[in-house]
Amino acid sequence: MAAGKPVVILGVFVADTAYRADRQPRMGETILGNSFKLGPGGKGSNQAVAAGKLGADITFLTRLGVDAFADMAKHTWQEAGVKAAVIDTPDSYTGAAYIFVEETTGNNAIIVSPGAAMLISPADIEANAGLIRSAGVFVTQLEQPIEAALSALEIARGAGVTTILNPAPAASLPDRIYTLCDYFTPNETEAEELTGIKVASVDDARRAAESLLKKGVGSVIITLGEKGALLHTASGSDHVGAINAGPVVETTGAGDAFNGGLAAALARGVEPLQAVRFACAVAGISVTRPGTAPSMPTAQEVEALLARG
Repeated sequence: MAAGKPVVILGVFVADTAYRADRQPRMGETILGNSFKLGPGGKGSNQAVAAGKLGADITFLTRLGVDAFADMAKHTWQEAGVKAAVIDTPDSYTGAAYIFVEETTGNNAIIVSPGAAMLISPADIEANAGLIRSAGVFVTQLEQPIEAALSALEIARGAGVTTILNPAPAASLPDRIYTLCDYFTPNETEAEELTGIKVASVDDARRAAESLLKKGVGSVIITLGEKGALLHTASGSDHVGAINAGPVVETTGAGDAFNGGLAAALARGVEPLQAVRFACAVAGISVTRPGTAPSMPTAQEVEALLARG
């Protein structure tokens, strides 16, 4: 599969410490878990790994501490074919996340401590402006400081790069950020947080998406979990159903799989509706496997799933 134009993703790496148990402990209580797993995570890093495993020409821009978790990050990216533009930060630490997974449902609750990545600044972005301008597609999220995301989106937009903002985790956004986004990719919760419209159905998603278009976004893609995704633009609204690849094992990282898949497809020049369908297939495969970065599929797996119709 052709790599297409370069993809640059700005974001955070964290080491995921995942605990599976029948339920969450109450305050002051200790319970026995069923399993523990240490693995690579962070929304931006997961998205980069997803794009890398799909064969995209991908560079990930971030800050890391100088420690064992940073070594894990670099090894993860190397294995997935991700180039790294890392700013080493010896006076901080590489981020980590606590992930609780409920054994019976696969649902999760997460605490993220981003560490060095919280120090990513507009000056760091300026120092890497040439990298951002060289991209065909630029992606960022909200785990690093918003000023850095804003700065990078401005540079990308100024150079005519296709921009994707995945507004996760949900946060209040400055008005001017919306006009810098060719694609804006919240999930149901994030869409509700940003618009005040509860997203419980596809029609709700259309109303929320319309409200985001009015803020100046080019195209809104709301991911709807098991209902798939909605692509909403000024010229039309298309609901793409979820693509079932088998029994759901774990939903952690499904949004990242989707965004990495979307970026990889758009970088290859795939038109938006087909790119959303491709991204749904990437997410559909990822939820049939445990973990975040390790669950990301290859392009061959995605194409085989899509070919099955």
